[in-house]
Amino acid sequence: MTKNEPSVMIPSLPGLGTTWYRRGPRYWLRRTFSALLLLTALAFFCYIALRLYLGAPRSDMPPGMRRVWDVTQVIASCAAIVWGWVKARRDLRRQLLDPPLPDAFRAARRAGAPRARNWSRAGLIPLLLAAPVLPPLAAWCVGWFAASLTVRHYPSEVGARRWLEEHSAGT
Repeated sequence: MTKNEPSVMIPSLPGLGTTWYRRGPRYWLRRTFSALLLLTALAFFCYIALRLYLGAPRSDMPPGMRRVWDVTQVIASCAAIVWGWVKARRDLRRQLLDPPLPDAFRAARRAGAPRARNWSRAGLIPLLLAAPVLPPLAAWCVGWFAASLTVRHYPSEVGARRWLEEHSAGT
């Protein structure tokens, strides 16, 4: 063991493994791959949101009203991107003040998994009902995820570092 390595086992974080400790090429490759995968899914969601919006009953509106509605959607989408960015940054700042320990992070992720599965089974009907306001919702998601992906350190990394410092100091 070198003098820079801790004497305790480095905790493995979901999505990052133990690469977070050295932050070398493998770490940045994992973060880049995760970001590209998430951004691809987000681009698909935005495409679906736009297609549903264009297929919504807006074609029944008079041309003047349709233009007003479209401009309103653009303004709401721009505001939603900013709101999503600000919300994510505030959440991340709050999490960095009290970062989760590795075990707490895994437990929180496991607890949130059933909710994500249940939401995905909710069906297409609520999505179709939300079609008129789906572009701002997609824009909010873009802002939130963009802010979450562009942080220097994830809160889970900060929590794992603090845990590692506490446990390696005692040895």
